[in-house]
Amino acid sequence: MAPYATLQALLTGRELHAGPRRGLRRLPEGEESHPYEFITVAPCTRLIGAEISDIDLSEPITPEVFAELDRALLEFKVLFFRDQNRLTGAGHRDFAGMWGELEIHPFLPQGDVPEIVRFEKGAENAGVENVWHADVTWREQPALGSVLRALDVPEAGGDTCFADMAAAYDFLPEQVKARIEGRVAVHDFTLPFGLGMDADKLREMQEKYPAVEHPVVRIHPRTGRRTLFVNAIFTTHIVGLDDDESEELLKVLFRQAAVPEFQVRFKWSAGSIAFWDNRAVQHYAVSDYFPLRRVMERAAILGDRPR
Repeated sequence: MAPYATLQALLTGRELHAGPRRGLRRLPEGEESHPYEFITVAPCTRLIGAEISDIDLSEPITPEVFAELDRALLEFKVLFFRDQNRLTGAGHRDFAGMWGELEIHPFLPQGDVPEIVRFEKGAENAGVENVWHADVTWREQPALGSVLRALDVPEAGGDTCFADMAAAYDFLPEQVKARIEGRVAVHDFTLPFGLGMDADKLREMQEKYPAVEHPVVRIHPRTGRRTLFVNAIFTTHIVGLDDDESEELLKVLFRQAAVPEFQVRFKWSAGSIAFWDNRAVQHYAVSDYFPLRRVMERAAILGDRPR
């Protein structure tokens, strides 16, 4: 057996992968990318993420520019904007609101605008968002997308990683795809947000926001792509499986977000913005900057019921 084939055999036995990830695709099968006329789009990887330039988000967005931003979001799943220091909290809200109604988050602290949540981390409040997840999947209608703005960031550290969950699904073994076909999983806010609540408050919030069931694999409503829709923060179990089988299968699915070839990593600076399609990606806030200060604000756009 050739040395490379021997290596492949050994790594396969360990559930690892060596060599190129053949078949990575940014767009749905059969679709092609088209030029952008009104914005400059620089892909960050062949699969996911693009930096958008020649745009000031504090200025009115024309219909033509909006249409191209919307198309770029569907194509690249996460868009990055730099040097947007002129954008205010109200402007942040208004930009995100172009894609739909914004949520009011019941558990996270608000910024100066009710639709904006504020993440202020530092020596007194360490960052704990370093787990792969999609936003608010415990809602019946999880967020369509999120717009995150950097106000104050450390000189180094505090990056955010994003993973393409359509690619994560595409590269699952066929036997795993067969096991999850048609399955639904339960999503619950309790694990991250219920820890500090007393019993009465927790009961009240669970009645207000009961656990919901979503498909393990959702169909993106705009692109038609199949995407993995389970995450380690909010997904508790797969319905219809015993506890051990559910946990074993979820661990396999959770690991898919950790494949570097499916990811893009963004280094923040004050005034930078990331806008991601919450239906298509998961994200991971790298918590390597403690005890330095990192202040971010986020608007989340209400989405549809996954199908």
